[in-house]
Amino acid sequence: MGKDTLPQRRRRAREIALQLIYELDLREDLAPGDALEMYPFDAEEPDVAEYAKALVWASHRRTGEVDDILREHIVGWRTERMVAVDRAAIRLALCEGLLEHTVPVAVAISEAVELTKMFGTVESSRFVNGVLGRIVRSDDDGGVDGE
Repeated sequence: MGKDTLPQRRRRAREIALQLIYELDLREDLAPGDALEMYPFDAEEPDVAEYAKALVWASHRRTGEVDDILREHIVGWRTERMVAVDRAAIRLALCEGLLEHTVPVAVAISEAVELTKMFGTVESSRFVNGVLGRIVRSDDDGGVDGE
């Protein structure tokens, strides 16, 4: 894969992962493996499919940790009250940037904001940026243990 296409392919993988994380969040009876089997990955580049699957599995594995971080830093909000797309984007960004260290945190936040512009409500991108910014600022102060 050429270096110039990596950002576009990663963005596409995140779009897919966001949709699957969203679906898994709303359908508690659905296992990640089943959701991944139902997705038409044959229409995607192999590296896009591989990265999307890795993001879905990592997000699923770390949902409890991510939700703990959210509960600790979002006073007056319960994760259940968040718009489902916002919640999925935040989970994806925290997992990819803060917990898995797959990309720099700033990249994870920027991508989450862009995803919510595409899939969320009018206010989603501002909300997601604010939540992630608050968490990262806390992390800079030693308030979030990323490992």
